[in-house]
Amino acid sequence: MDLKMIWVYVNYALIIYLIYVLVSGVLIFGIQKPKDSNYLSTHPADRFYGEGIGQDRVALVEDGYYSGLVRVNLIEKAEETLDISYYTIHDGVSTDIFLGSILEAADRGVKVRFILDGMFHNLKGNLKHVIYAFTDHPNIELKFYEPFTLLKPWTWNNRLHDKFIIADSKLALIGGRNIGDRYFVPQNDLNRDAVYDRDVLILNTDEVNYNSSVIFQLEDYFNLVWEHEFSKYPAKKLTKRQREKGNIKAQYLTDKLESMRKTNPEIFNNSYDWMDLSLPTKKVTLIHNPIERLNKEPWCWYELVSLAEKSQESILIQSPYIIPTNSMVKYLKNKDITVENIDILTNSLAASPNPFAIAGYMNHRKDIVDSNANVYEFQGPCSIHAKSYIFDNRISAVGSFNFDSRSVYLSTETMIVIDSEQFAEHLEEEIQKYIGQSLKIGKDYNYIFNPFVEEQKVSIPKKIIVSILSIIVYFFEFML
Repeated sequence: MDLKMIWVYVNYALIIYLIYVLVSGVLIFGIQKPKDSNYLSTHPADRFYGEGIGQDRVALVEDGYYSGLVRVNLIEKAEETLDISYYTIHDGVSTDIFLGSILEAADRGVKVRFILDGMFHNLKGNLKHVIYAFTDHPNIELKFYEPFTLLKPWTWNNRLHDKFIIADSKLALIGGRNIGDRYFVPQNDLNRDAVYDRDVLILNTDEVNYNSSVIFQLEDYFNLVWEHEFSKYPAKKLTKRQREKGNIKAQYLTDKLESMRKTNPEIFNNSYDWMDLSLPTKKVTLIHNPIERLNKEPWCWYELVSLAEKSQESILIQSPYIIPTNSMVKYLKNKDITVENIDILTNSLAASPNPFAIAGYMNHRKDIVDSNANVYEFQGPCSIHAKSYIFDNRISAVGSFNFDSRSVYLSTETMIVIDSEQFAEHLEEEIQKYIGQSLKIGKDYNYIFNPFVEEQKVSIPKKIIVSILSIIVYFFEFML
């Protein structure tokens, strides 16, 4: 067989594979419908409301730099266990500190379980060596959720989108931040690449009744994901070369940590009195999506819509992406959502770093404005990435859940629902700061003039790219 015929067969095989990917990795999500288990009949919205003072206290962690310090502190102070779950990790100084701190905690005897989303993490060069270092450590267990495989395209959209840390089953940090330098920039830094996000620190004040704390719910959920068949160890046994690379990387992280302690001592050994820094709650509850492939039953979406229907005065929504697809809208029955004051904050075309998501949003922008919601678009110069909801100035929901189809049906998602007027007030104050850097959209779909906020310019290439993508993504909104 000559090379020409071989090339022909290779092309045929490639075409067949691409068709296979299109059908089993894309089109199936537009056809397959999630099951309906009548979930809300067993999970009424009333369960989020409490009376008196609950055992969980919460602290809003808004500033990026401060949130990095809190992460280091949680890891430093851990004595027995660390359970960590993240969607993505980017190379950078903050990542080196984060990973080095985990390694140091394991060295002093802390049992660490670390789960990451499996899409490409195990293929990255620098992180690959971290995988070797962690796998070789007797006190660290590392897993990947749904590792990437060429032969199962239907698994590519089953992503782990959770972002939280649990320390000693006493403290937890949950929110929307991934690990990377852009997430830990101080809030007053005007770096265009910065991402403004949000975390909540949870303190359980009654360790005797641990099972009644939301941290128990979070730990239980972590165990569910950790023990699931979708979660895999990266390697059962390292080769000699892999172990050597892991040792080199571990030494690098150790040296980096020592160097940072000398140049930036303020990062380490901080003492935070979380009892003093936190706010009381009546109740804190975890909500999450089911662990399933293909389109999941939208548990988180059910819960948020149910809370919206129960609201009587106001709803405040902040999400980097607002893409209300037809499959989502069917749950939003106007007759059941009677509240008149609905405020929505999202990224503007200029601020958004995600061309596919902003293209999907632009397709629905007019419909959202016509819904009589007050829509505000953040003008940057950086972007907002936090996901938060406030209902009637009392119930708050904070976590990883975006207002899009991917969070509703495709990814794992976690949010905590907090019954606390004090926390809701504090959260709204922070969201209002971003609204103060935003422009409201008028009924003519143009910005209402605000002398204090300048409309950020959008480059011509970005306008062209988003315009083209808005046509393309119209047919694939179920994957945005």
